[in-house]
Amino acid sequence: MNYLPIFINITQKPCLVVGGGDIAYRKINLLLKANAQVSCVAQACCNGVTQLAKNNTITVIEKAFEPSDIKSQVLIVSATNDRALNAQVSDLAKNANIPVNVVDSPDLCTFIMPSIVDRSPIVIAISSAGKAPVLARLIRAKLESTIPNAYGKLAELAGSFRAQVKAKFNNIEDRRYFWEKAFSGVVAEKVFSGKTDEAELDLQTQLDKSTDSEMGEVYLVGGGPGDPDLLTFKALRLMQQADVILYDRLVSDEVMELVRRDAELIYVGKERDNHSVPQDGINQLLVDLAKQGRRVCRLKGGDPFIFGRGGEEIETLAENGVPFQVVPGITAASGCSTYSGIPLTHRDYSQSCRFVTGHLKDGTMNLPWDELAVEQQTIVFYMALKGSKHLSEQLQAHGMRGDMPVALVEKGTTPEHKVHTTTLAKLPDLVANETIHAPTLIIVGEVVKLREKLNWFDAES
Repeated sequence: MNYLPIFINITQKPCLVVGGGDIAYRKINLLLKANAQVSCVAQACCNGVTQLAKNNTITVIEKAFEPSDIKSQVLIVSATNDRALNAQVSDLAKNANIPVNVVDSPDLCTFIMPSIVDRSPIVIAISSAGKAPVLARLIRAKLESTIPNAYGKLAELAGSFRAQVKAKFNNIEDRRYFWEKAFSGVVAEKVFSGKTDEAELDLQTQLDKSTDSEMGEVYLVGGGPGDPDLLTFKALRLMQQADVILYDRLVSDEVMELVRRDAELIYVGKERDNHSVPQDGINQLLVDLAKQGRRVCRLKGGDPFIFGRGGEEIETLAENGVPFQVVPGITAASGCSTYSGIPLTHRDYSQSCRFVTGHLKDGTMNLPWDELAVEQQTIVFYMALKGSKHLSEQLQAHGMRGDMPVALVEKGTTPEHKVHTTTLAKLPDLVANETIHAPTLIIVGEVVKLREKLNWFDAES
C-alpha cells in the first residue's frame, strides 16, 4: 500500500486551512463534518468561506500566511494555487510532525483526502494514492448506489447493544457469530425498512435466547485456479466469516487477500513427496478446531471434490458429528483451459473429456491407458508434470498418435499464466528443456489446435 488507511478523531481539535478559495471551502466543510475547530488563513476568501466566518462556524484570518500560523494543530490543509507557498506549508508542517494535505500535490502530502461514502457511523474511504482521483470518485458512486443509508442506523443500533453482547458471550468468536447473524437476518431487514423499534425488540430477543456455542462448523471452499474474480459469492462470504483458514499451496496470494483480516491462518500445503501436514493430521485438525467452537474454512485450490481430497475430509467430519458445508470452485481444468483459449469439448474435435490425476496414492501412474488413448476425446492431467515422459510413452504405446497436440498450462488464470504447446511425442523434450513450474496442467487432444484462433487471455504469449 502507498498509504496506510486510518481514521483520525478531530472532534473539537484545531485544524488549519491555508487558502480561501472554492477548493479550500470544500475542504473546510469536510473538516466541519468531522466536528473540527477550523481556522483559515487567506488574503482573500470566497463567498462560502466568508459566510462560514460570519456564522462563527470557523475562524478566518485575512492575511498572508506566515510560519507562525502553524502552532499546535492536529492537521493542516494547504489549498492555494501558489506552488511555492504550498511547498512551504508542507515543509513547516512536516518539521512540526503535523499531518499535512496539499490539494492536488500528493508529493507534498503526508496524508491524502479519500473519496468518502458517509453512512455515519459507517464511513468508507476510497483512495487511489493520488494517481486517479476520478476513478476513486467513480468507485464511490458505485458504492453510494448499493449501500443503503440505513446502514448507519443499523450501526447505531449495534452500538447500543455492544456492552450487553460483550457481557453475554465469553469469547470473541461467539460475539462475532451473534453479530453476523443479526446483520444478515431479520433485524437488519427491519432497520432497512424503517422499523427500527421492531428491530431493537428482535435483537433483544435474539440476545436473550443465545448461548455460548459448543460446536463450530467447517466450510470446504473451492478457491478456484487462481484468479480471485472466479470465486463464488458463497465462497467469499464464508471466507470472510471463518475464524480459522486452513489453506494449501495451490491457493493464490490474490485469493488469500480476500480472507478475513483477523482470521488465524494455518498453512497445510502439500506437494509431491513433501507434506507440511499429513492428510490424516489435516482431517483431525478440522475436527479439533470445530469442537473448540471455531468456524473453520478449509480453502482449497480448484474444487474440493476434484482431486482435492475433500471427500476424505468430510468423511472424518461426518464420523465425528461436525457440521460442514461444501462450496464448489472452478476446477483447474475448466479455468486453465478457458483462459488458454482451449475448449475442452468441441463438436468437430472432441465429444468427451476426462480428468485424470497423474499422481496416485501410492505414487504410481497406473491408469486405464486403453480408455484414454482414443480419438475425439480431451484428456486433462492434473499433477502430471513429473510423470509427463511416462504418460507420453504409455499413450503412444496404446495407440495415440505422436503428433497429437498437447498444451501445458502453467499457473493458469494468474498473472503468471503461461501456455506451452507441443505434441505428444515431443512432450518429454519440452519438459526436459524448458523451466516449467508447478502447478501445471497438461491437456491432450485435438482441441489444443484451437488455441491459435481462440486465445484471448494472454494473446502476446
